[in-house]
Amino acid sequence: MTAFETIIYEVSDGVATITLNRPESKNAINPTLSRELGEAVLEIKRDPAVRAVVLTGAGGAFSAGGDVRGMNEAGPRTSAQVRTGMERYRRTTEEFMSLDRPVIAAVDGVAYGAGFSLALLADIVLLSERARLCMVFQRIGLIPDFGALYTLPRCVGLQRARELVFSAREIGAQEALQMGIALEVLPPPELMPRALALAASFCGASEAAISIAKRGLNASLGSDLSTMLELEATGQAVALSGDYMKESARRFVAKEPAQFRWPARQRPLSPTQNDA
Repeated sequence: MTAFETIIYEVSDGVATITLNRPESKNAINPTLSRELGEAVLEIKRDPAVRAVVLTGAGGAFSAGGDVRGMNEAGPRTSAQVRTGMERYRRTTEEFMSLDRPVIAAVDGVAYGAGFSLALLADIVLLSERARLCMVFQRIGLIPDFGALYTLPRCVGLQRARELVFSAREIGAQEALQMGIALEVLPPPELMPRALALAASFCGASEAAISIAKRGLNASLGSDLSTMLELEATGQAVALSGDYMKESARRFVAKEPAQFRWPARQRPLSPTQNDA
C-alpha cells in the first residue's frame, strides 16, 4: 500500500476511508494532497475488496480549499505553469468521477472553495450541523475548480449555481440540505458513524448494478433518451445474468432477508423516551 503524507488511507471490512490530513491548515489542498487523492483512488480501483468509500477531513474541518498561503509563497507563475499545475487537479477529478464504487463525503466544519468542489464529487454528501460551505473563489479573483463548474449546476440548477459562484457567499448545513447539496444533516458525533454505516451497506449490494447505475447517472444529464435506454438494456442484461440476481430471487421466494438494505438513520431518543 502506498505511503501518504497528507491523507490517511484505511480499508476495513470493504470500506475505504480517505481522510484529508493537514489539520494545521484546515486541510487546505496543496499539490501533494491533490496528487495523493488521485493515488488513493487508484489504490481503490486496484482493490476489488473495496466496495465503498468515505471521504472526510481531520481536525473538525473538511477542507478550507486551495492552499492560498502556499500559492503566495511559491511566487508568480506563468499561465503555462498554472495550466500544467491544473492538469494534476484534472486527473484527480477524473479519477473520482470514474470510480465505479459509491463515494460518501462526510463534511464537518468548513468546506470552502476546492473543498466544496471536492465534496461535490461524492455520490452522497452528509453534513454535520456545523458545516459551512462556500464557493469562495470569486473573493480572490479565481474560478471554481475540481470539477465544480460541472457538478454544481447539476446539483442545484444553473441559476442557483450562478448565485453561489458569483456571490461567493457562505451557506450553512440546513440551506445546503434544502438546495439538494446534502442528503442528510447530522449532529457532529453522528456524522462518521452514519457515513460508515451507509458505506458498509454497499458491501451487500451488487457490484455490477452499482457500477452500471453510477455510470448511467453520471452520464444522464449530458445524454439523450435513446442513449440512456441503450445503456439500460445492456446494463440490465449484465445485471440479470449475474449470480447476485439469482441469489436475490432465491431469497425473495424463500422470504429470507435481502442481501442489500439501506440502513435507517438511528435518531436519538427524546427525553421522555430515555426516561421510560
